[in-house]
Amino acid sequence: MTQTQTNPTNEPNAAPKRVRVGDLLVAKGLVTPEQIDKALAFQKDRGHQKLLGEVLIDLEYVSEEQVMEALAEAYGIPYVHLDAKICDPAVLDALPSDFQDEQCAMPLFLVNGKLTLAVAEPANVFIVEEVHRLTGHSVQLVASTAKDIQSTLLAHAAGDRDMVIDELIDDIEEEDLTVVEQQITDLAESSEDSANDSPVIKLVNYLLFTAVQEGASDIHIEPDDSALRVRFRVDGQLYQKMTPPAKMLPAVVSRIKIMAKLDISERRVPQDGGISIRIGKRPVDLRVSTMPGKFGEKVVIRIIDKNNAMTGLSQIGFSPAMYDQFTSLISQPNGIVLVTGPTGSGKSTTLYAALRQINKESVNISTVEDPVEMNIPGINQFQTNDKAGFTFAAALRSLLRQDPDVVMLGEIRDQETARIATQAALTGHMVLSTLHTNDSPSAITRLFNIGVEPYLVAASIRGALAQRLVRRVCKDCKEPIVLPDNMKRTIERMGPQAQAIETFYHGEGCKSCRRTGYAGRAGIYELFAPNDEALDAITSGASLQDLRKIAAATGYITLLQDGLEKVQAGTTTIEELVAAITH
Repeated sequence: MTQTQTNPTNEPNAAPKRVRVGDLLVAKGLVTPEQIDKALAFQKDRGHQKLLGEVLIDLEYVSEEQVMEALAEAYGIPYVHLDAKICDPAVLDALPSDFQDEQCAMPLFLVNGKLTLAVAEPANVFIVEEVHRLTGHSVQLVASTAKDIQSTLLAHAAGDRDMVIDELIDDIEEEDLTVVEQQITDLAESSEDSANDSPVIKLVNYLLFTAVQEGASDIHIEPDDSALRVRFRVDGQLYQKMTPPAKMLPAVVSRIKIMAKLDISERRVPQDGGISIRIGKRPVDLRVSTMPGKFGEKVVIRIIDKNNAMTGLSQIGFSPAMYDQFTSLISQPNGIVLVTGPTGSGKSTTLYAALRQINKESVNISTVEDPVEMNIPGINQFQTNDKAGFTFAAALRSLLRQDPDVVMLGEIRDQETARIATQAALTGHMVLSTLHTNDSPSAITRLFNIGVEPYLVAASIRGALAQRLVRRVCKDCKEPIVLPDNMKRTIERMGPQAQAIETFYHGEGCKSCRRTGYAGRAGIYELFAPNDEALDAITSGASLQDLRKIAAATGYITLLQDGLEKVQAGTTTIEELVAAITH
């Protein structure tokens, strides 16, 4: 996906044709010239770290599918929406897996000596010649999105390509429930090896692989009197995936415990552990928690997909103005910047993105977390251990003797931690941390309540970012909608900004979004960076209502206002916004 491209064909000597993605999209009526100008300015401000097509997608002016369809049409090659059923598994070995990953290209099928190859970069004029050299076949290109190619490659990397879960469950006999104590850390095994695994191992592998493929954040394995329920949490919502026989519970739980190095003989107390696996070349960390219940142990597996977690600050949903302001705050040499919101609102993702933004060789960044959710190269990360006395406060106190420039605390939980963090900010360190408050001004008064003196808060605070997550409208089934009367009344109560929205969107429901109408999530944000007036008020111990009035007078964007902008852009629905801001 490039700003200026050259036209590949299957003839090596064909003259290249220059294609400008911005001109293509304007000509097709997908974007306006003004949007192109804004995207180019956004691209320039960020040092051309991304290509124009990628910037347009990040700004949600167009979808990845729309950009790829336009490029495919310009190059005169078909566009396909890939899934695992389109590809012939027999031809996947025609190209080395490293080549497919690096080039984001995959062979689909071979007919009469001609290999059909899906590519995400139709401008790559060398790939036809290289694939011909590697395979000896002539090549026909089709275009597809990088997301579709990667997910399809991942689907065929599972090893159990022909496994049908219903057939697997039907085939299980009592003797099959004996757990094979063999630790598997790579699910991308050959089909021959996986065929020799026990059905329980296959089932657990299937659950892990499918959950990662579907973008789930958690797997819940829940026993009942006569059934075993497996649910995935996708985009913050739980949905039932399958109901294996209840007799499988002990074997499935034991298998997961073996992988997490837990005690399989202990079923009376909760246990916690971790698993590191690879699906293809994709590293995934799993956090396992077991809890004894009336009908057996419940297991919850938290999925930390490193591919998804490595999100940049420019990709999490900030408006351009808020992105610039937040980047400026975290780039200051000292002070405290807080990220607030309820559990599951994406605070850790924002902090990790902030650390990656400021991470460079000349800066010593250290974190104290419980637990360390994501390893970031170049950053020193430490995990607390309350049983050993290595609390947040103790870790922070020791860490300040390690000459840090930036310190990230997973959470400010008590007065001692808050005081040490404040002193660190006053002595030349930038401190990033989280709190659980409803909005950004509330973060200030929470520090008061914890026991930090108002004058110390005023001297150290640089800003507070409040956030929520809302589900994105599925791009494949997005359509305008007429709001019901009760929602129209809600819009009227929201004020002029909401009333000015002319068109509301929703997802009708399709296969790609599991008929929910939603696919993925976006953040909504409000950022309070106290000015001189606000700092004077903080010094005097101002009330929350006073701080909110001062913040409103500065023109800061509230969660509601930022959410309404995303509703107007068709990113999310008004129902999602209402649910998020009332949470």
